[in-house]
Amino acid sequence: MSEVLHLQGVTKTYGKDTTSPVPVLRGIDLAVGRGEVVALVAPSGAGKSTLLHIAGLLDTPDAGQVVLNGRDMTGLSDKVRTEARRAELGFVYQFHHLLPEFSAAENIVLPQLATGVSQREAAERAADLLGRVGLSHRADHRPAELSGGEQQRVAFCRALANSPALLLADEPTGNLDPATSDRVFDVLMSLVRETGLAALIATHNLELAERMDRVIRLSVD
Repeated sequence: MSEVLHLQGVTKTYGKDTTSPVPVLRGIDLAVGRGEVVALVAPSGAGKSTLLHIAGLLDTPDAGQVVLNGRDMTGLSDKVRTEARRAELGFVYQFHHLLPEFSAAENIVLPQLATGVSQREAAERAADLLGRVGLSHRADHRPAELSGGEQQRVAFCRALANSPALLLADEPTGNLDPATSDRVFDVLMSLVRETGLAALIATHNLELAERMDRVIRLSVD
């Protein structure tokens, strides 16, 4: 199984130039392989979101390496990192963050247009993804017209629109009731399995975590 993400010796401290520095990550080693779904479980304050931001090239570590698809991203320019995020990473958060003025389909089309995909190709890809999650009949509906579970399924589709190598999700079902959470998680797992990408999913839900391929736990010292 080839590695999509490899973090080696990653450290991060906030306020390191102050009298009260806050160490968050201390020498983190982590790898996620292609086709693997890994759960990231951590109590509040353990650095879960920081780790995801570093893995997603939204933040930089103080030390250590971030290797994405065999390429060391450490020290590269913001432009190169932005291009890598757009081409190789998909993000899903606890709140869907869909653009309210656009339909479900348009929310999936827009990130594709940003990479130069034609309107027709983007629309076809959006229709395919919505079909996979059972939302073809909701394609023209705006987020306010969708249920919470439907909104999050659209967010998954948007994250996969550009066929990323790695999906990063931060509490993707945390804002949903238990029954809806289970259904949405099943959809997420199906999408990941069908596309063969790697996924690192942060969650407080231990039952969902145990259904993934592997569980990584962060602790607070």
